[in-house]
Parts: sequence; structure tokens; C-alpha cells
Amino acid sequence: MGNNKDKGDWGEELALAFLKEKGYTILEANWRFMKLEIDIIAKIDGILVFVEVKTRLNESHGDPEDGVTLKKQRFIIKAANYYITEKDLNLESRFDIISVLRENNKVIIKHLPDAFYPIAK
Repeated sequence: MGNNKDKGDWGEELALAFLKEKGYTILEANWRFMKLEIDIIAKIDGILVFVEVKTRLNESHGDPEDGVTLKKQRFIIKAANYYITEKDLNLESRFDIISVLRENNKVIIKHLPDAFYPIAK
């Protein structure tokens, strides 16, 4: 994996396959609004799921999910609001994180449903 984009793309492909295997319907991948991006938008059991994927090639900087800062959460929430408005949706929604960690030639995928909640500014 040559750079961060390659690493991120690899992690997102694994996350997409993971979600499909778990029965999620993938609605969007890398959905963008202006400079905001949501890695994966999926649906399961009538719930709209906004997924942030974090990938690391080792644990030297901590768990991948630790990279989803409060600032990043705010960006994802803002983008999700635009998506819901643009698509005129009225569904329950949640924010998940999928962490992908490659350590010692082993890949560990961790799914954290309801990882964070919309917050007031």
C-alpha cells in the first residue's frame, strides 16, 4: 500500500464487503457534498446507516476508530443532514464506525454500531 489513499480505499472495500455479508444494502460509497464526504451510506431493517471507515496498518497510533475525532464526527453529521435533505428521507438513522486493522499479516475488522450521535454545536 503506497499511500494513505490506497490504504483507505483498501479498508473501504473490505468494509463494503463486510456490510454486504451482514445483509446491509449499500446506497452510496464515497458520497460527497462540497468538501464533506461519507465513506458508506447503507440501509438495514429500515435504518439509514452512515459509516465512517478508518484503516490502519498497525497499532502504533492506537485503534483505527480513535481517529474519528469530534471534528470529524461533526463533518459526518453535517454531510448526513445534507444527504437526508437531498434525498427527502424520513428514516431512523445512525452513525457507525468500521475499523480495519492489519497487524502481523492478519486483518481485524471491527464494527461499532451507534458509535456516535448527532450533537448540538
